[in-house]
Amino acid sequence: MKDIIDLIGRIFISLIFLWEAYDSIAFFQATKRTMSAFGFEWQQDFVLGSAIFLLIVGGILVLIGYRSGLGAIMLLLYYIPVTFILHSFWNDPIDVRRVESIMFMKNIAIIGGLLMVYVNGSGKYSVKRLFATTKVTKWS
Repeated sequence: MKDIIDLIGRIFISLIFLWEAYDSIAFFQATKRTMSAFGFEWQQDFVLGSAIFLLIVGGILVLIGYRSGLGAIMLLLYYIPVTFILHSFWNDPIDVRRVESIMFMKNIAIIGGLLMVYVNGSGKYSVKRLFATTKVTKWS
């Protein structure tokens, strides 16, 4: 049962990041405008392209369970700074502080889930396990 729950958890957590990658690609210019609104003007195309790379590769690695620890680290490299920049509720006006604090705490929970993937690995149902248990026949 633990292995099935590991798989379901990896699917759910990776979908968040794969969806965010899709959204960033589909609304590339809008995402750049949001970056500008938060004062991030430096090398926007490069930074956004790098973020999309981290989201896609990290999300896929976590999803399939191959080098899931590396995938979790890649997603953490993206998600920790984004959480503290976009949801800095302590700097927000009182009327939006409550919603932003909830979004901040949600992201902290996702970061905790990624740390659990990093520490526990991918579990039984993963591509890594599939490679490890596949027998290769020798040609004579």
